[in-house]
Amino acid sequence: MVGSMLAFAFEDLFLKRAASVIPPGQVIAMMGAAGAACFWLVALRRGEPILCRAALSPAALIRALSEAVATMLYVTALALIPLSVNSALLQASPLVVTMGAALFLGEPVGWRRWSAILVGFAGVIVILRPFGAGFEAAGLLTVACVVVLAARDLATRVMPASIGTFQLTTWAYLAMVPAGIILMGIAGTAPQTMEPARLLDLTFALMTGLVGYWAVTAAMRLGEVSVVAPFRYTRLVFAMILAMLFLGERPDFLTYAGSALVIGSGLYTFWRETRRKSLSKRGRAG
Repeated sequence: MVGSMLAFAFEDLFLKRAASVIPPGQVIAMMGAAGAACFWLVALRRGEPILCRAALSPAALIRALSEAVATMLYVTALALIPLSVNSALLQASPLVVTMGAALFLGEPVGWRRWSAILVGFAGVIVILRPFGAGFEAAGLLTVACVVVLAARDLATRVMPASIGTFQLTTWAYLAMVPAGIILMGIAGTAPQTMEPARLLDLTFALMTGLVGYWAVTAAMRLGEVSVVAPFRYTRLVFAMILAMLFLGERPDFLTYAGSALVIGSGLYTFWRETRRKSLSKRGRAG
């Protein structure tokens, strides 16, 4: 899990460098096409068909659409705000998933985890500082991205077990292609000729993204979710280090303080969920 978060942090770095020079929509469309080609080949080797009726199931469509919209929001935000701020806001995703599971899937969430969610949202506000001079309006794009990613994760939870992992990933990357084209239309930008350096950034973004996806999938399959999931927060540590080393960013106190609130509340939520499941198993055993 730690290795996957390192890979995703590098992916964000390369995407930011590319999207800061060429239109974000073009970045998304190119990444979608290249990623879909790679995962499609893997899916075929595993006997997972891509062009099938399952791709049109409601859960699959919601997941692919959510992935496309989230990517549009995230890459656009990457081009506009510091990488460290973007990554800090992204850490609120598990809290939003927990809230969504309680509201839409009927999963039990007690007052302690609701309190942790509120603390995490307070951390998001601290990072955004909406009433201060340092307010980054584009940070709201990342907040919206977190909400859409929660919809993606909730759709994944109700996905039929017969649908393979690489089918889901290929559909998500395919959805990014029209999403990127639509974003270019909304922004009124035309495709640009890419310099070798930017093409190299996109290539490295694709490679690190593929490695990160493989590693996170292996982690979730080999280890217990309650053990490996909290290590997702190492992504923020890696992102801040890379942002300081390669982009010259210097996160301020409020960014650190807000990140601590978000991560602390997220870790507490993971702990409470683990404890609840443990008590439930003991009750059934008794």
